[in-house]
Amino acid sequence: MKNLLLIIALFGLPMAAQNIAHRLDSIIAADPLTKTAQVGVMVWNLSADSALYAYQHRQLMRPASTMKVLTAVAALDILGADYRLSTSLYYKGTVEQRTLHGDLYIVGGMDPLFDTDDLDAFVTSVQRLGIDTLRGRIIADLTVKDTLRYGSGWCWDDDNYDLTPLRMGRRLDVAPLMAAALKRAGVVQSDVATTGRGRLPANATFIGARTHTIDQVLHEMLKESNNLFAESVFYQTAMSTGHRPATADDARRHERIVMQRAGLLPRLYRIADGSGLSLYNYLSAEALTMLLRYAWFDRRIFDHLFPALPVAGRDGTLSKRFVGTVAENRLCAKTGTLTGIVSLAGYVPASKDHDLCFAIIVQGVMSTAEGRRLIDRLTVAICEGE
Repeated sequence: MKNLLLIIALFGLPMAAQNIAHRLDSIIAADPLTKTAQVGVMVWNLSADSALYAYQHRQLMRPASTMKVLTAVAALDILGADYRLSTSLYYKGTVEQRTLHGDLYIVGGMDPLFDTDDLDAFVTSVQRLGIDTLRGRIIADLTVKDTLRYGSGWCWDDDNYDLTPLRMGRRLDVAPLMAAALKRAGVVQSDVATTGRGRLPANATFIGARTHTIDQVLHEMLKESNNLFAESVFYQTAMSTGHRPATADDARRHERIVMQRAGLLPRLYRIADGSGLSLYNYLSAEALTMLLRYAWFDRRIFDHLFPALPVAGRDGTLSKRFVGTVAENRLCAKTGTLTGIVSLAGYVPASKDHDLCFAIIVQGVMSTAEGRRLIDRLTVAICEGE
């Protein structure tokens, strides 16, 4: 009876869908890895807005870095494509005879692109006020988010980024760097206690801000699978609630709203972090596919998500994959790799007469290479269309 129902279902599909389903079923049935590992696959025909293929598509698994698809889609939906990540400079006190009697405040906004050029721009802003002497401290304000240093469910022995709202690369203490930059520029700081941490006081005077676009951050986050950038975007959605300090729970609430808009039931899944590093994340191939579908039909999201995804055989984490196959230069997808897990989720534009999105998660693999090999075979079969 089960086989009869399968035959009826297949004959109810267009020939392209039957061909794709047959190829994928054959690969899954023949690959020995599927006997020991969990595999979830879903393929969606965006042109017809209908499912082309599903295999254990609702199986809950750890998505690894394809979690960044949810983070990116939610951020673009909630924050908008014009959103900018910001780090600000203020002072509290008075300026008399080229001397600032008071403190400088650098207010972190969890911008991972804040660098020496931005710091030098802050120094220039201070000089433009006519200040050559600082009789006070340089204070780092880190209060925009909670004090948790790592994401929920991160492994203690990984090389994890510290989730501070203010950093320059791997340097976490920016206030001393600002003090050194001021000194190089000829601004004298007279107090012995030159730096510290604290909260920006009321009625402080704004000096300037350095910003970066969400597109700049998404490019590094998705193309190179940068975990720090993903957590920064995750917390930007948290900050948009206005709650201070912003928390991961704030971000999760927003992401559940977006999942619901995508036609999913958020209670069926677990969101722990924004990068996919956590072992507490649980999504499915269906969830990732429906998020990609949701983005496709909303140009506000898609026009910024799609260019940031790695392109097969060309750039990012797919630069050396799918070379010489039908997927090369066509497939645009987010990769995912954790110990025991390999995943891939993205788009196949214009496969014959239709555009596709898909997601594949393979969990419980002893060899990352073997898991990736299976995913690549399945993906090439999807890209072959009819």
